[in-house]
Amino acid sequence: MKILVIGGGGFVGFNLVAEMVARGHEVTVLGRRAAPVRPLPPVVTYVQGDLTDRGGLLAQLAGVDAVAHLASSTVPSTGDKDPIADVQVNLVGTLTLLEAMSEVGCKRLLFVSSGGTVYGVPQSIPIEETERLNPICSYGIVKVAIESYLDLYARAAGLSHVTIRASNPYGPHQGNTGVQGVIGTFLQRAQEGRPIEIWGDGSTIRDYIYVSDLCHLCVEAIESPRTGTYNGASGHGTSLMHIVDIVREVTGRQLDVLHRPGRGFDVPTSILGIEKARHDFHWKPRVGLREGVSLTWRWLRAGMVD
Repeated sequence: MKILVIGGGGFVGFNLVAEMVARGHEVTVLGRRAAPVRPLPPVVTYVQGDLTDRGGLLAQLAGVDAVAHLASSTVPSTGDKDPIADVQVNLVGTLTLLEAMSEVGCKRLLFVSSGGTVYGVPQSIPIEETERLNPICSYGIVKVAIESYLDLYARAAGLSHVTIRASNPYGPHQGNTGVQGVIGTFLQRAQEGRPIEIWGDGSTIRDYIYVSDLCHLCVEAIESPRTGTYNGASGHGTSLMHIVDIVREVTGRQLDVLHRPGRGFDVPTSILGIEKARHDFHWKPRVGLREGVSLTWRWLRAGMVD
């Protein structure tokens, strides 16, 4: 397949591109920067562009079999600071993409959504795809809006879309700035001998998935004819303080913890059900949490820091 990956220079996108290339797909990456931050495989074509540039999208969509959309200008902790920009760039930009795809006749789309924010405070655990969507931050609200527009374009323009609601991916090539990705951030702080910050008492439970497992699911999804929404997660929950314990064990270093006030957009518990993805794609996570943290630490210690 000839696949256009929008946001392929980001953490998940970079790993997804590598998986696609390994499967023999022809990949073009569209990114906002003049050059990718992470070194893409030599066979990949990189093009600077933007979701809001209709003309540029039309040019890159010519002859494309499928699109993987992972681009986002915000994360959960930043979307609330400027919700207007969140909507203008991420939602309106996605609508521009959908219009361009409709114009050139490209029907297949993989959208990587957010399993950690679209559900809000869940009614039951694990959270299944049928759970009521009740996001409590701008980032999650925009993701839900995008998912709704995908359904609209499926009805109105014949879009064939599959959405993966990712939990909390981690692994090699993730940024370590503290904006998003606690495992990468904690490991970076351990390497530097610096204390870590935890918002709240550390009891917050999240579902962490190793990035290669998530990307394997994404490629299975885009290669298949299936449509609909799937959770992409490990199916297990881990508290922040237990992550600290694992990082201490893996690195052999003592981590000092600074507790900050809790944040309003942090859901207390988020564990995603993955039976639908298991059944439809014969997929399951392969890398356990401790193994994944060890692999990420090994990568970080090798000096391959983005």
